[in-house]
Amino acid sequence: MTLGRAALALLAALVPWLGGCASLWPGPPTAEVRATAEAASATGSAGAAAASNPAGTLSLVAIDVQAPGELKSLLERHLDLVRLGRAAPADVDDSEWERLIDATPAQVRDLLQTEGYFAPAVRLQRNAGPDGARTESVTLVVEPGARASVGRVTLEVQGELDTGATAQDGHAVATLARLRESFELRPGTPFRNETWSSAKGSVLVLLRAAGYANASYSGTSASVDVASNTVRLFLVVDSGPLYRLGTLEIEGLVDHDVQTVRNLAMSDVGTPVTEALLLDFQERLQKAGLFDSVNVTLDPDPAQAAAASVQVRLREAALQVYTVGVGFSANTGARASVEHVYRRVFGFAATARNKLELGDKRSAWEGEVIAHPGPRLYRNLIGGAVEKLETDTDTVLSQRLRIGRTQDRQKLERLFFVEAERSVRTPVGAESSSAFALSANFHGGWRNVDNIVLPTRGATLKVELGVGRSHGTDAPSGAFTRTYGRLVGYLPLGQTWYGQARLELGQVFLPSGVVVPDSKLFRAGGDESVRGYSFRSLGPQVDGAVGGGVSLATASLEVARPISDRFPSIWGAVFVDAGNAADSFGQLKPVYGTGLGVRWRSPVGPLRLDWAYGSETREGRFHFSVGIAF
Repeated sequence: MTLGRAALALLAALVPWLGGCASLWPGPPTAEVRATAEAASATGSAGAAAASNPAGTLSLVAIDVQAPGELKSLLERHLDLVRLGRAAPADVDDSEWERLIDATPAQVRDLLQTEGYFAPAVRLQRNAGPDGARTESVTLVVEPGARASVGRVTLEVQGELDTGATAQDGHAVATLARLRESFELRPGTPFRNETWSSAKGSVLVLLRAAGYANASYSGTSASVDVASNTVRLFLVVDSGPLYRLGTLEIEGLVDHDVQTVRNLAMSDVGTPVTEALLLDFQERLQKAGLFDSVNVTLDPDPAQAAAASVQVRLREAALQVYTVGVGFSANTGARASVEHVYRRVFGFAATARNKLELGDKRSAWEGEVIAHPGPRLYRNLIGGAVEKLETDTDTVLSQRLRIGRTQDRQKLERLFFVEAERSVRTPVGAESSSAFALSANFHGGWRNVDNIVLPTRGATLKVELGVGRSHGTDAPSGAFTRTYGRLVGYLPLGQTWYGQARLELGQVFLPSGVVVPDSKLFRAGGDESVRGYSFRSLGPQVDGAVGGGVSLATASLEVARPISDRFPSIWGAVFVDAGNAADSFGQLKPVYGTGLGVRWRSPVGPLRLDWAYGSETREGRFHFSVGIAF
């Protein structure tokens, strides 16, 4: 090698190194040097990418699912391709990615079958990223086709339900008819796996509620006919034995009688132990006022089904309770009260209640001794009351003594009683007058509402009937008849509005010149009557003051809705009331009250604050009340 060739070789070897050391290069680099440096940089970047993304894995996946709205959401939630591809693409190597791609069409079909689509068209399109970038985009196009509908439903029963229905047992026949009528998936309805599962569950719920506590399926199937796009359903349910009432196993009684609990059961031996029977029994125990804790359950031992044991676990309430209260009402003003309840009077199966109330406008004592529930829930009672009620126009002192018999059932309340009553009425600035009456009475209450405390649908009815004989100051004796009725209806109006309507009518039939105690007569005005007027301020004029009338008619219309979604228990309301009391319906001239209100639907009952404008007085008035008047 010559000296010149050796120098050239040395220079060529030094050029790459010298090109990377700008501080050693005396001038701007030549084009050849710049090209060499750029090549070296590219090589270094590729090496870094290779180090951070191992060969054979994806660094980025873009997945586009094209399907109808509800199905798109379903596929994006459950497809492995979507979940794994979006969550951790760098962890999915080539072989796993290929497996996911291949499995996707079958997984799509499986998912759509749960929604009733059994012949979907599925297309996958893969778009690779730039060479070496290890990225890929996938487009999934799903055309579900028509949803399948239910073709034929075959529901067969086995066990005691089948034998009972064949023998024309009334309970079994009614249960089987209700079972078939209530089945959710009827021929022609769209098929969904969720609805199918719900329908199967509802069958067992109904049978167990009807007394077949061990009901189960012998078999179920859903057969798809792709050609007709229908699904045939087949169910065979084994009812198991019908549980009939045998014995009551009662735990927790200390002071009260076993017979009282048996009376509250209201069921004879051999009665089918339905869910309604257990729930109603438990509710009656709770309403009896004798127990703090109640639990009623069925012993599900199938060997004892013909004479099943119902277990009743109780914790008795305290024998004596004192309650002190204070309150305020727009009708009667401020008040304070004390009440005493004794649940075992002198060792007898009876409860005594005494309540003393002192207030601005009303002071009263009320006392009652009432027996514990007997057969058919009848209870005997004796009670009395003394009340002094002051209004702007008069003061009425009333005394009464009653003896009767009451019955309180699920939807019906009845009270029969005889009553002796005396009242003394003193108008402002006038002399007192008194009246005494002896009467036989019936009070009845009926309710059919969706919720006793907070009704929004249904109706309640209160009826009072009485006949008797009365005489008063400077008035002859004579017979009288008293009738009264109050009907309240509740009805939803669309999704958020609720309506309430009330009609109240009363009439006392009296011979000319005969008078009755003031409490037997009617007055209107106040929270539960005509709002916009004070309590008992509407009626005929007697000695220059408002007195009781023999005729009463009031009505009310109200609509309400929640104020906002954030506070669903607070409602706003608008209403109009009308009515009056008079000496006859021919003389009755209704007055009107219109206004606005706020309702708080608390767990113990609605709290109401109303402002109403009275057309007769031309004044506004606030009304405040808690609870529901039945």
